[in-house]
Amino acid sequence: MKPVKVFRFGSISASVFENEIDTEGGAKSLLSVNLQRRYRDSGGQWKSNTSFTLAELPAAVEVLRRAMDYIATQPTDDATS
Repeated sequence: MKPVKVFRFGSISASVFENEIDTEGGAKSLLSVNLQRRYRDSGGQWKSNTSFTLAELPAAVEVLRRAMDYIATQPTDDATS
């Protein structure tokens, strides 16, 4: 599944995904966020991780804020999304 939007700050990214769920009232679309850090291992291969050092937390907060702002401006089926 491909993200609908990606926010990056340095090596940290927040990807927004659209997920369809079934409810009693029918199918509903929900947006969710995946937070990750990209890095190269000692062999030069790109890897990703979901843990962050203290120095990386400001970038993580920034991309999460951008993702939250994006999701908040998207039309939803109801206010609880």
